[in-house]
Amino acid sequence: MANQSNWMTRSAGILLPVSSLPSKYGIGSFGKAAREWVDFLSASHQRFWQVLPLGPISYGNSPYQSYSAFAGEPLYIDLDLLCQDGLLKEKRCKRANWGADPEKTDYEAVQKERSQVLMKAFENFKKPKALARFRKKNAAWVEDYALFMALKARHDGRPWYEWEDDIKLRRPAALKEWVKKCEKEIDYHVFTQYLFFEQWKDVKKYANKKGILIIGDAPIYVSGDSSDVWAHPWLFQLDENNTPTEVAGCPPDAFSADGQLWGNPLYRWDDMEKDGFAWWVERIKANLTMFDVLRIDHFRGLESYYAIPYGDETARNGRWRKGPGMKFVDAINKAVPGAAIIAEDLGYLTPAVKRLLKRSGFPGMKVLQFAFDSREESDYMPHNYQNHCVVYTGTHDNDSTRSWFSTASPEDAAMALDYMGLSDDTDGTYGFIRTALNSVADLAVIPMPDYLDLGPKARINTPSTVNSDNWSWRMKKDACTKELAQKIARMTDLSGRARDLPKAPEKKPKAAKKRKKGEGKEAETQ
Repeated sequence: MANQSNWMTRSAGILLPVSSLPSKYGIGSFGKAAREWVDFLSASHQRFWQVLPLGPISYGNSPYQSYSAFAGEPLYIDLDLLCQDGLLKEKRCKRANWGADPEKTDYEAVQKERSQVLMKAFENFKKPKALARFRKKNAAWVEDYALFMALKARHDGRPWYEWEDDIKLRRPAALKEWVKKCEKEIDYHVFTQYLFFEQWKDVKKYANKKGILIIGDAPIYVSGDSSDVWAHPWLFQLDENNTPTEVAGCPPDAFSADGQLWGNPLYRWDDMEKDGFAWWVERIKANLTMFDVLRIDHFRGLESYYAIPYGDETARNGRWRKGPGMKFVDAINKAVPGAAIIAEDLGYLTPAVKRLLKRSGFPGMKVLQFAFDSREESDYMPHNYQNHCVVYTGTHDNDSTRSWFSTASPEDAAMALDYMGLSDDTDGTYGFIRTALNSVADLAVIPMPDYLDLGPKARINTPSTVNSDNWSWRMKKDACTKELAQKIARMTDLSGRARDLPKAPEKKPKAAKKRKKGEGKEAETQ
């Protein structure tokens, strides 16, 4: 974990989801490509690699809708490493159908094949003591998660709130019966978590050794169909049948007449406060073990959150409710002193939200694509920045900057070009990048699709939509060239964001060899 007092020195990073790393197995993973990516970051003089949430994906393949706030996505387990460990045969991995497009993840194909391959690895695994140690260390969440996933499979993938009441409501006799019935499946899911965390630990260790810090991402809400809600219903706004009373979303605005209906269950913040937000504290601690810095998504929801009646088809009838505010922030800072946290403070910010952000001490976010509104002055214009913030050309929810020039109004695009001193958008993407890097923001993070100057096919996600293009973009194997690394490094150096490169270890003088009899005299006479 980075120290809050020094991690925000002037620096730069690149945003790239793990899933977008090149791979011959249909989706990015924790193997060779991850290490080559870290090498590229180092050669580019970057300080940070920002990833998206790494939890098990559920609805719409979204990492922001996860089956667990603590578990990891088994799809990211590297198969070549399992082959090296003798758990798999390479020919078994090669003959599987991982999807036809190397630049797009076919989640249906990948999930089907990966589950079969990982089950084979589980059957070949011969380290029960290591697995037992992992299980004991993570007992607070891994048993519930493993049983939850086993039960989902036994119920044809249906959400837990559609299971029969005995297990839906976790009645002790039913729990005991299902644990016994699903023993092998439970062990399998624990095994996949063991592999996930062992491999990710090695990736993080490699990155840190290279001088790269990793920024993780924690969605403020958890999925309604998750082991967290099923195992801890008292933490959420549910009725006596464990049905939500209200759910999360955003109100209607200029971009969405109906608002955004996320559907996540809301927290019982008052009840959470009674034990010092213990569940959240453990979640933050777990995340800061995995990452050096943590971005908390939808930070404004801590000041006040939008609550929509359960069952509504739009967000129109929602209302704002008071969040935990500084009580939550103080609890986190007390439990995890010096935690390096970024607050995602995008959207409609009231004076109260701005006060909370300032009091928290966490840096907020600026997005250049939001800056150039020809109708009014924007807080996202670089000349309005304070040092203590993180600037992005765009986030995972934005189109690529190349595509922004195609979709923005002619007035907004012209304003951006005027601001950057460009006559046309030929160099528009790199104009955005230079503007972000040269701003006063302490940290500048650029999505990799922008450094590659890619169009709409490289968009990571389109909010409020569910389609096969979301979360599926993958980088070409040969995208990270030496020339691109040198270009990025030069821009990073010129903007004063180059990190201190790790020093090579000093070479110890070789010990003199023990001379054989007569060697000394011969040497002296030569």
